Order: sequence, then C-alpha cells, then structure tokens
Amino acid sequence: MRSLPLTSLLVVSLLLPTAPPSFAQSGSPSALPSLGDGQDMSIAAERRLGDRIARDIYRDPDYLDDPVLGDYLQALWQPLLGAARDRGDVPPELAERLAWELVVSRDKRVNAFALPGGYLGVNLGLVAITERPEELASVMSHELSHVSQRHIARMMTQQDRMAPWLMGAMILGALAAGANSQVGGAAIVGSSAVAAQSQLNFSRDMEREADRVGFGVLTGAGFDGHGFVSMFDKMQQASRYDDGSFPYLRSHPLTGDRIADMRARLPQGPVGAPGAPAAGSRSMAVAGGAGPATGSGGLRLDLPGMGGGGDATAGLAMPSRAIHGLMAARARVLAENSPDRQRAWLTSGKSADAKAGDRYAAALSALRLGQRDLALELAQRLRGAVAPEARPTVDALLLEVLLAPGTPLSASQSASLAELREQMLAGTSRASALLGAQAALATGQPQRAVSRLQAWVALQPRDAVAWQILSRAYTLQGHALRAIRAEAESRAAHLDFAGAVERFKVAQALPVAQRSADAMELAIVDSRRREVEARLRESVLEEESRR
Repeated sequence: MRSLPLTSLLVVSLLLPTAPPSFAQSGSPSALPSLGDGQDMSIAAERRLGDRIARDIYRDPDYLDDPVLGDYLQALWQPLLGAARDRGDVPPELAERLAWELVVSRDKRVNAFALPGGYLGVNLGLVAITERPEELASVMSHELSHVSQRHIARMMTQQDRMAPWLMGAMILGALAAGANSQVGGAAIVGSSAVAAQSQLNFSRDMEREADRVGFGVLTGAGFDGHGFVSMFDKMQQASRYDDGSFPYLRSHPLTGDRIADMRARLPQGPVGAPGAPAAGSRSMAVAGGAGPATGSGGLRLDLPGMGGGGDATAGLAMPSRAIHGLMAARARVLAENSPDRQRAWLTSGKSADAKAGDRYAAALSALRLGQRDLALELAQRLRGAVAPEARPTVDALLLEVLLAPGTPLSASQSASLAELREQMLAGTSRASALLGAQAALATGQPQRAVSRLQAWVALQPRDAVAWQILSRAYTLQGHALRAIRAEAESRAAHLDFAGAVERFKVAQALPVAQRSADAMELAIVDSRRREVEARLRESVLEEESRR
C-alpha cells in the first residue's frame, strides 16, 4: 500500500502538545492563519520548529532527494536567495540563522509551501506543469518572501492565542482535505472551529506583499518578470476546472487585484521573448562539469553574499529553457507510479516529431519499466538532438541508465560508462559528484569514489546521500569503522540524532583491532558522538519543557 502523503506525517508532530501548533501549506489546500499583531516568536524558536518538521519530512517516503533535479532547483533557488540578500529583504541575521533549504515531495499535485525556519517545499507536480524556468522561480520567490517577511512567525504568534485542540482540529482538517475533501470537512466541526478555519489562509495583505517582494527578488536575480504573469495565467486557467490537483490555488487564491498588480509591474514595450535568459546571463548545464556546486534536501549552500559582502549571484549561471523542459519531464516521470502512464510516455516520446522533453520522459520511463537497453538507445538519440547546454543533463541520464541493474554491459556500453565516469568525477555539481562516485564503485574503483566524496562532504557535511555512498565505498575497502561513521553522519544530516548516536556507539564497540588500526578516525567518532549527543539532549529538554 502506498504511504500517506508527506503532509500527513507532519500532522503528527504538529498536533503534539510539545510543539507549537503551526503549519505552512505542505501539500494541502490551505495554509496558515492570518497576520498576528506582533512578532513574538524569535528566529531561534522558529528555526527549532522548522528543524522538527524537517526531521519528519526526511523520514517520509514521499520525500525525494534526486541529485539531478535538486541541482536544477538549486540553480533557481540560490540566485533568488542572493538577490533577496542584496535587496535587504533577507537581513544578515535571517540569512545566517534560518535554514534556507529546499525539500522536494513526489506529490504530483501542483503546490509549493513555506515552512517555519526557512524551509521551502516544492511538489514535483509544480515543476512538471511549468514551461520556463522563470515560471517556477516566480513561485519560489513568492514563497521565499513569505519567509523573509516573517509571515509564518507572525501567524504562529496568532496561533498561540488559540486553544491547542482547536488549532489541532484546523490543521488536521486542512491536511485531510488535501487528499479527501469530505474527510477534511468532517474533521473541522463545531461553530467556533468552522469560524476559525478562515484563518488558515494567508491574508490578502500577506499575499500582496509576497507578490511585490517576490517580483523584486525574481527580477533582481536576473529572471524575466513575465514569469510571474504567465504563472498567474496558468493558475487562473486551472482554477476553472480544478479537480483537486492544484492545492496551491486554495492556499494562495488568485484575485483580479493580484493579477493586475503583477501586470502593472512589467516594463512597457518589448523586453525579449518570454523565457529567454536575462541579458548578460549564461545558460546552466545541470550535472555537467562546469556548473556551480549545488545541493538539495538538507543541504545548506553558502553563497557569496549570504554570509557577508560580495555578489550573491557571482558564478551562477541562468538556467535555460531547454534544460527546464528536460527537468519538467523528469518531474512528471518521477511523480508517476502507474506503469500504464509510463508506457504512454514511452510511446509518445518515440514518435519522430516528439519534443526533447517528451523524449527525455520516454527514456526515463523505459528505465523505470526495466527496459534498460531501450532507455539507453533513446537517451543516446536524445543527446544528439538537444541544445549543447543540455547535453550534460542527458549525460547524467545516460549514466543513470548504465548504472541500472540488468544484463552485463557490452564492450561499447562499458566504454561509455568509463567515459561518463571520468566526466562526472571531474565535475563540480552535486549530481556529478554522486553519479561519478557511484560509477567508480560500479567499475571496481572504490578509492576514487572515496577521494571524490571525502572532498565533497568536507564542503557539504549535511549531504546524507553522499555519506551513504561513502559508507558503501568504505565497506568495499574493508574500513568498517569509517563505514559505520559515515552511516552515522548520514543520519545526523537528516536530524536523526538518536539514530546517529546509536551508529557512533556501534563504531566504538568494534573489535580492538579494527578500532586501533585507524586511531584518527576513532578520535573523530568520539568527538562527533559527543557533539551529536549534545544536540540530542537539547532536543529532548526542549520537548520536555513544552509539556
């Protein structure tokens, strides 16, 4: 049986009396209470609550850490963050103390949501319906602005004045309605609860402010402002026949005033074709060797300008429409579990007049259907048909196909695997580092995987997937102590401090011969265990203090 949606898991922690009863739209048709009078919730308290929610998200089966798609989303997210910092929308204290992390859900409904503490959620369904990078970036900039203007903290202050049982009923009803509107209606009962349900939506003033600030952030990052208007147009059309697939419409209802305001902000006269990169920008190759080092999930990437002076967008390239089409196709396929739908995409993508995105979807669908040779054939044909800046993105797909289980590779396929391995190991993006390391393991070169990933986690210590692959590499080398420590670091990266402490203890309990053979690593394990135990004690004491 398929797991409950990611948002259903969140309700558990949100309804506990140990946690403030607050929630931002995570995949449901409604979001947060309206604006409070003050900002009583401190930045530290908001971050702690966000971390609690994120910890549950990381455990949910609907949580997706896809390095290729994650790199692309970060290529949109990081320039937006940089622009918000440069404009003063994100002051230094917020820049340093909030998470500013993306979490991705497999949910194919169209939604994005801001969570306490600076976490931003994106459903695959939202990525799938967008046609240009600036459309997706416009939604992300809007949600970023809800965080930067501290709308969530203000509304949580308002929530604190309500009875916990009442807020719990409201949140439960909002979440349940995401999957079943009848259940949602039944969950919110009683005249006072029904009256309070209206507070679950962002206020009109908040929506207008997030539009205004978000538009400035979007254009300040170099994206075409038409992305805001075209995304509004998409949503307005969808609202006429929404069957529940667009929960974002209900948490962020469109009004004529909002649409008119965005149109008025656009410059008069021609500004270039919609979707074209902004003047002076460069196209970005996802998973290629020249892109910026990016991450996803629980990673925090420190940009120049986010922690102090400098140009926050220096060295970042503007994603192209060609790459966006491939990533939208990837999102469609990754969100779909129906073999019939995958076979339909496979058939459509094989036609002579198929677009690049359709061909990408066909190749990925063939891979998910277990047809590796066909997937490889389709991906190779696609590589020769896409724009040059999109070829590294297809190369990443080719490597995924070659790494998939199946019959032994032919001589030519093995040669392709070796070539792509070298290309990825030399790259700087997260996808290239992780795929290159996996290729090194597959070709019997664990030391090369270790070298690449040790350098990566030194810069990105919260990359849980990198630590997992590194653990496999250490195991192949016979380094039990290092392998178990990497498992512990992977759990700590996802804020599972109890699980991390347990693995550190297992490492310390290894036979003396294995521990003494790597004295430096053992010292690191001892130190890290103490650090993580301190984090675990802090979280336990915080929960006890709320009871």
